[in-house]
Amino acid sequence: MPIRHRLLAGLVAVLWGLNFLAIHASLEQFPPYFLVALRWTLIAVPTVLLVPRPQVPVRWLIGYGLGFGVLQFAFLYSAMDAGMPTGLASLVLQSSAPFTVLLGVLVGERLTPARALGVIIAVTGLVIVGSQRVGGAAWWPFVLTLCGGLGWAFGNLSSKLAAPPKPLHLTLWMTVVPPLPMLGLSLLVEGPHRIADSIATSGSAWVAWGGLLYTCVLGSVAGSGIWTWLMSRHPASTVAPYSMLVPVVGLSAAWAVLGERPGPIELLGCVVVVSGVLLTSRTPARPVDNPAADPRQEETAHRKRTTASAVLHQ
Repeated sequence: MPIRHRLLAGLVAVLWGLNFLAIHASLEQFPPYFLVALRWTLIAVPTVLLVPRPQVPVRWLIGYGLGFGVLQFAFLYSAMDAGMPTGLASLVLQSSAPFTVLLGVLVGERLTPARALGVIIAVTGLVIVGSQRVGGAAWWPFVLTLCGGLGWAFGNLSSKLAAPPKPLHLTLWMTVVPPLPMLGLSLLVEGPHRIADSIATSGSAWVAWGGLLYTCVLGSVAGSGIWTWLMSRHPASTVAPYSMLVPVVGLSAAWAVLGERPGPIELLGCVVVVSGVLLTSRTPARPVDNPAADPRQEETAHRKRTTASAVLHQ
């Protein structure tokens, strides 16, 4: 991969890592469920007007939207609103990788020894991090963030089964699914009064609106667009590991801006999680018992399957 493409991959990791700071800023003004609805609505409206609907079964489009857009962010935003540290949230959400590998087994994917080891290592790292959250109220936001990772994994599975010819169209149209369910959940749980109050007092909350715009424009559209462009030009196994820079950026930014300082044991757990996720993200080698297979066709098919699950990151 040329150096400029590597720099672009690093830029996406920075955009996605800083996205957690933007989410934190928006949650200072808006209730979490309403914020999720608002986020996806701002992307869904231009998508319906400008982007052709992806040629995939509707059930997988809805499944992707519910898993990735509703479950992941409903849990993530509520976890951060309940006190989950911003930097650790960017790390614990990477639990989606081992969850995705395990769910993939249910649809016939082969669990290679390397990926199995990666799952074990990642789970061990999460246990290390989680052990520091036990006691008081700290454990509940951690569990909510894990549930967000599981929701992301369900979204990954749906996007894989959809096998979209144009992955970016699928990821954009996914945003059409979450707004109504999340608005209904917000009205039920957070209540009309809290929603109205957050809007009425948001006129001077430029940091919150800036965070929301960052999440929509830079974190989602720009980040996913660059990522999809890179994945269409290089093997997934070359591009995907750059996503492991996201929690590094997220933890560092939260440390510098918010003063969040993970303890030594939590930092050790972070290193273990990232190592495990790197192993689970490895592209399996082509089976040796099928020498007639075209490796270029296999890589193209694998890239299409994996692009949709990687874009629109946080």
